[in-house]
Amino acid sequence: MKTKTRTISATEFKAKCLQIFDELEGEGLVVEKRGKPVAKVIPIRPVDNSGLIGSMKGQIKIHGDIFSTGIKWDAES
Repeated sequence: MKTKTRTISATEFKAKCLQIFDELEGEGLVVEKRGKPVAKVIPIRPVDNSGLIGSMKGQIKIHGDIFSTGIKWDAES
């Protein structure tokens, strides 16, 4: 069952934004201006990226010198 996203007018959001941030729930809320949606405010959830470290081990092959552009040049020329 899908829950309806809470909506609020831009005027009310402006007047109560700090209180709204304190009470913001997972679905967030839609801010409307003149009855039309203009923004959606959603809470930021912490992201755990620790599983990405080392996840490509053995998947990548390096060809050539990774510290070179492949172009020979002389810094004094």
